[in-house]
Amino acid sequence: SGQGINLSRQGGGIGARGPGETKLETDRRHIRNRIHEINTQLTVVTRHRSRYRDRRKKNGVLQLALVGYTNAGKSTWFNRLTSSDSYEEDLLFATLDPMTRKMVLPSGYSVLLSDTVGFIQDLPTTLIAAFRSTLEEVKEADVILHVIDSSNEDYTGHEKTVIRLLEELKADDIPILTAYNKRDQKLPDFIPSTGKHHIMLSARIEDDAARFKENIEKYLREELLTPYTARVPADEGKLIARIKSETMVERIHFNEENEWYDISGYVQAQQNISGELKKYM
Repeated sequence: SGQGINLSRQGGGIGARGPGETKLETDRRHIRNRIHEINTQLTVVTRHRSRYRDRRKKNGVLQLALVGYTNAGKSTWFNRLTSSDSYEEDLLFATLDPMTRKMVLPSGYSVLLSDTVGFIQDLPTTLIAAFRSTLEEVKEADVILHVIDSSNEDYTGHEKTVIRLLEELKADDIPILTAYNKRDQKLPDFIPSTGKHHIMLSARIEDDAARFKENIEKYLREELLTPYTARVPADEGKLIARIKSETMVERIHFNEENEWYDISGYVQAQQNISGELKKYM
């Protein structure tokens, strides 16, 4: 409210306004206008991101989202997995804006990975509105990578908080692969609280990035992708190139006698290329 509180609230005459009251009203009007302006900008951002997501889905690219309690190590893993330079720091809400980068899995299959804002307990509804753009990346993801700090004494509470917030966002039906981070600093009595779909990791251990990618690829094969085997004529060069880029190729062998390629791998059932592959299965 600026200096308004230090100024006179009333003038000398009946019904007159003092400079303090006028200043307060001016400040309030400025704040209302600024809130309206920011809400308008948020609406534009939401529309833009919606178009980007529609385009990604049309191209058949799988979307993965890193989620977790604030300061669990999401941005650190985002950088390790995508060779990006997302801001990483030991701070509350070090990540405020969603970043999406391409991640190449061991088989050569490419997916998109999004870094998101850290969740906290009792996240206010006004804060959810402000972080709408980053939280929408979670809602539209095909798979959620839930990062948990295994060195934190309240790791179970953090895990439950994130799961509850995912339910509030109506994103609890999305498949989840849990990554218990900081295994080199984990608590002596630490016990993973999830089923078979979890992995123990540390960003400080060099080989763990490769292990993480291998587990992600295995999880996609088991939970999302459909196996296929096809014999594609050698003259279908454009289709073969698309198969290599749009599916997870496990084996490719050229049959010289019949001049075709024996290809096996995994594909999204709803992808356009899935229908084209059926001609050669």
